[in-house]
Amino acid sequence: MAIDNNCGYCVGGEPLSKFGIKICDLGVSQLILFKEQSHLGRCIVAYKDHVSEIVDISDEDRNAFFADVNRAAKAIHKAFNPDKVNYGAYGDTGCHLHMHLVPKYKDGFEWGGVFEMNPQKKFLTDAEYDELIQKIKDNL
Repeated sequence: MAIDNNCGYCVGGEPLSKFGIKICDLGVSQLILFKEQSHLGRCIVAYKDHVSEIVDISDEDRNAFFADVNRAAKAIHKAFNPDKVNYGAYGDTGCHLHMHLVPKYKDGFEWGGVFEMNPQKKFLTDAEYDELIQKIKDNL
């Protein structure tokens, strides 16, 4: 298993806590709650190994990764009833294969536009994060 000791997805702990909270492991990835919650229920699905590109994994693992993304999206839809979930796969600087799942609401923040990577507008209490995490887990 490839690991980068500077990568929050690989090592967890403090590097991960700067932007996210691990919810659970999925088939070939981990599900992470994005701490900035301008989009209620925003999560990240991060592949289990430190690879940069979807082309760097086998067809079988690619299919399993997208099954994990689908499972997480279904849980977000059930838990928060967004009007749309946007999906973003970036990694220019953090080269670990991951996908952002960004719930969008017609009467909410940034509806009709591209989501901002980290708007730094809405952070929650630990109890509120725990409540969101439980809602997601209950719907996985």
